[in-house]
Amino acid sequence: MVLFEKATFIPSPHYDARPESESIDLLVIHNISLPPSQFGTSGIRDLFTGKLDPDGHPFYKEIAGLRVSAHCVIYRTGEIEQFVPFEHRAWHAGVSCFQGRHRCNDYSIGIELEGTDSLPYTDAQYDALKQVCEFIIKRYPRITLGRIVGHNDIAPGRKTDPGHAFDWARFRTGLKHVLGAR
Repeated sequence: MVLFEKATFIPSPHYDARPESESIDLLVIHNISLPPSQFGTSGIRDLFTGKLDPDGHPFYKEIAGLRVSAHCVIYRTGEIEQFVPFEHRAWHAGVSCFQGRHRCNDYSIGIELEGTDSLPYTDAQYDALKQVCEFIIKRYPRITLGRIVGHNDIAPGRKTDPGHAFDWARFRTGLKHVLGAR
């Protein structure tokens, strides 16, 4: 199992094997908060592990029974939880396409940031994201700067995350030394 050593591993039942013909060459950044715009709850963990209580919040009734996951979630504190080993297919992208290739879950890694499209992400999240991305890039060298995208890039019109609050320039600048070292 390929796990990020600084993450707490909490296995999700929502994953499967990648097609043998696919190699991992895309990293997708998302955002999530459960309930919407609330942080520090167990909602994300509960959703990704199939334990979300539909009576826990009115919004949960709308998403109860969803079978979704991401490889990792980075909380506002910088804490990282990994739900799916990187070599497996997490169910994060949904209907998606990148550069003419459909079914992005088949060949991508999904990282969720606890947040919303419009609220700034924390310094701790950018630091943690840089660390996990460095780990991923070293193991999956086909992921280049141009192959690190937002959910909005692979599902335009359907998804907007990580949103306009995500500082792409800050994020990419932090990764240049790793990508340049190859």
